[in-house]
Amino acid sequence: MNPTNLVQSVDWLAIAPPTLTAVVALAVLVADLFLPERHKQLLGWTAIAGLVASIALLVPLRAGNRSTFCLTTEPAATAACSYTVDRFTLVIQLLVFGGALLTALLSLADTREKLPAGEYWFLLLSSAAGAALLPASRDLATLVVALEVASLPAFALVGMRRGDRKSSEAALKFFLSSVTATAVTLLGVSFVYAATGTLHLTELAQALDGVPGQLETLAGAGVALTLVGFAFKTAAVPFHFWVPDTYVGAPLPVAGYLSVVGKAVGFTGLILVTVVAFPSYADIWGPALAVLAALTMTVGNVAALRQVSTRAWSAVRLLAWSSVAQAGYLLVPIAAAAYSSDDQIGATVAYALMYAVVNLGAFAVAALVARTHPENRIADYRGLYAASPLLALTMGFFLLNLAGLPPGIIGLFAKVTVFSAAVDAGLGWLAVIMGVNVVIGLYYYLRWTALLFREPVGERPHARVPAPITLAVGLAAVVGVVLSGYPQFVLRFAADTLF
Repeated sequence: MNPTNLVQSVDWLAIAPPTLTAVVALAVLVADLFLPERHKQLLGWTAIAGLVASIALLVPLRAGNRSTFCLTTEPAATAACSYTVDRFTLVIQLLVFGGALLTALLSLADTREKLPAGEYWFLLLSSAAGAALLPASRDLATLVVALEVASLPAFALVGMRRGDRKSSEAALKFFLSSVTATAVTLLGVSFVYAATGTLHLTELAQALDGVPGQLETLAGAGVALTLVGFAFKTAAVPFHFWVPDTYVGAPLPVAGYLSVVGKAVGFTGLILVTVVAFPSYADIWGPALAVLAALTMTVGNVAALRQVSTRAWSAVRLLAWSSVAQAGYLLVPIAAAAYSSDDQIGATVAYALMYAVVNLGAFAVAALVARTHPENRIADYRGLYAASPLLALTMGFFLLNLAGLPPGIIGLFAKVTVFSAAVDAGLGWLAVIMGVNVVIGLYYYLRWTALLFREPVGERPHARVPAPITLAVGLAAVVGVVLSGYPQFVLRFAADTLF
């Protein structure tokens, strides 16, 4: 092929949202060098404004598919492109920017009191830019680069509390596990490229159908290793060991960010490599993901059930193990797609949107409680209703959504959608395991919810509630209530995210 014929087109509007986030990240880092200490809060508000602007830039892209960085040696309809903006991309980018925005609101007080502002905002925005790039990636090279741009700043964010041994230990565990995952993923990608000679996902799907006999083993090994690497990123069992300690050691806003945006990154990459790039190997990754889903939801729920309410940081640990269990539910529709059709992916997207809102809301309430109870035990939430009725009702709403109980209608609908995906695909055994795990989850979510309304033991200390954290809690609650009142919106919106 003549290299002079390879001309790449650039659609600047298509790449604008992640690009703007990256530009604001660099601007914040440079501005930090010149701003006096008393004006450091401006960096946080600049970061928030950048995230709001990035969300606004998604609006003109909603009309239809746009692709850029395409090879023009083929007709436009079949050209291999490295960056594509479709409904799937827009939904995940909205989740990423929305999650980063709530995280930024939760972080304003911490950057004023505990964390270095310039570094923190630069790292958060950089990670968000990488996370937003990933769903648009349509070749394995861009996919891996986006994954690492999202992950590398997160290591530093976890260890941002300088002088805190627990924070440093959490960052180290997170770093080592992620580096291992990256190494395995890169090895798998190199095997796939050696067997097919291409990195573009659409071309891979065609090339893997006709791999020569002598390269079939190499291609199969590459597919398996790539999936193992993404299983690390999604915290699927048995690659979940880093989650509890990382969430406990990280600043609470960062833990919430990892539980939502970090998980969205892993699942987005997993969807792209399985459904788009490796459909011809569905007989391998379908059963593997089904088994991983069953293991992940079971281990996560059983571990959450075992949390002792009086143990230090038990509330964060329960949310950490709960996020592992939720990862198991998110894996179900992806596994189901191997047995039926790509339509099942909409269930994963719908569940991810619901989970993002209510889980970040729960972490926002935890951040408020931590201001008076730094060890954040589940027992510290006892009698919260007596001291702050609205806050207790809000936390109860978030927990009931995670459990899938009314009035958290969106949580119930999301679980029913995932359950239906398993049944429609003929995975009855997986649906049964999911049903058992939902019952297990009901117990510890309801136990925590009931504690909010019990008689308090002693007098609860009062602390000033920062307005940005209150705003974050309020936004999450309002979105949750709206979606619970009109769950068809998110389900219909997610159903249209097919490739």
